[in-house]
Amino acid sequence: MGAAIRSHPWRTLLGLGAAAALVMVTGSAGPGTAPPDRTTAVVRPATTAPDTDPAGGGGDSPTRIGDIVKSSMTRHSLAALIVRITRDGQVLYEGAAGESMTGVPATPQMHFRNGAMAFTYMGTILLRLVDEGKLHLHDKVGQYLPDLPQADAVTLKMLANMTAGYADYVYQPEVLDGVTRDPFRQWSTEELLEIGTSKPMMFEPGTNWGYSHTNYVVLARVLEKAAGMPMDQLMRSYIIEPLKLRQTQGLSTPRLPEPVLHSYSSERREALDIPADTAFYEEATFWNPSWTTAAGAVQVSGIADLATSIAAAGEGTLLSSASHSAQVSPELAGFGEETPGCPVCRTNTGQHSYGLGVILRGPWITQTKLFAGAGAAAGYLPSEKLAIAVATTYAPGAFDAQGNYVAADEAILAELARAVVPDQPVP
Repeated sequence: MGAAIRSHPWRTLLGLGAAAALVMVTGSAGPGTAPPDRTTAVVRPATTAPDTDPAGGGGDSPTRIGDIVKSSMTRHSLAALIVRITRDGQVLYEGAAGESMTGVPATPQMHFRNGAMAFTYMGTILLRLVDEGKLHLHDKVGQYLPDLPQADAVTLKMLANMTAGYADYVYQPEVLDGVTRDPFRQWSTEELLEIGTSKPMMFEPGTNWGYSHTNYVVLARVLEKAAGMPMDQLMRSYIIEPLKLRQTQGLSTPRLPEPVLHSYSSERREALDIPADTAFYEEATFWNPSWTTAAGAVQVSGIADLATSIAAAGEGTLLSSASHSAQVSPELAGFGEETPGCPVCRTNTGQHSYGLGVILRGPWITQTKLFAGAGAAAGYLPSEKLAIAVATTYAPGAFDAQGNYVAADEAILAELARAVVPDQPVP
């Protein structure tokens, strides 16, 4: 798959008046172009594999990894980059480069939003409930939410592997317009569910593949009903406490605990008709993420917890052998097709497919996040027990004249993987 580009095609939905309420962030508030040589790192060289000469491009060399971190700052126009690499739970490298705010260096202890890692958690909770006999993957949604469209045809597995066919509420005008006009607005789970399920289905259940946030909002409601507890409690009981995650928590407001990795963005430029020759780079750290998924699954985290979480998903730490296999099996490879009128429909391949809340890239189990000028990616290679997690924020130079930017996290993840295990790259 190519690089993810964050863009906003809904520019014409907004009038010029909305721009008047904006605060233009200048270099005095944001990190500007962060100095690429400002890097802090904690390095514990590996004991399970020898270092190689950094010039050779392979092995666990902390020098080689540090060079990638530094060069990524310039190549991807980053404001900050945080990296953690572990093998079998032991830290090979942990470091940060750039700044959170002007004069405030980024550190590995900083908190940021974890995005679709919550989908990995919800997929895991689904399978935990299957292991407990409370649910079955082929249960119909209608057993729990009978009033939803196609409730008697959509299964829980279809929700989790994105084959249910529900329209993605994220791309509906109500959300596109609302998020851009007021990025601080609080959205309810009920609103998101109504928007996503009131639109025509993208395809008949089980007949195609298409990424849709609506699927996981529906799944969240089913999990709550089946377990008899709200999603934030499910997350604590089934994920956060068993994995001993110390940075991860669900919050009902845009607040982030200190220390905070601040993010900045130009992505509303075109939507708000800001001229290309007008400086526009705004604080986006506290934009409200409530529209991204169901309440209780909107979370903050940190680089250590990202690495721990993707390793747990890759190892099946919390699941039975059968459920772990169900989560990470590339059984959708070859399934799905591009369809007119469905921009998110595509064919899964052996190099890039979707499991139950995880992205499967060859032998790697991965997950990503992109929100409000900040990104993240995490990957796990089971054969090496290797986990890599990266988190990024973007400098002004990352945004084009329309406010679009190219997500760098997956590219950085892949480059780090090539440095550590050159014979098993991330496709």
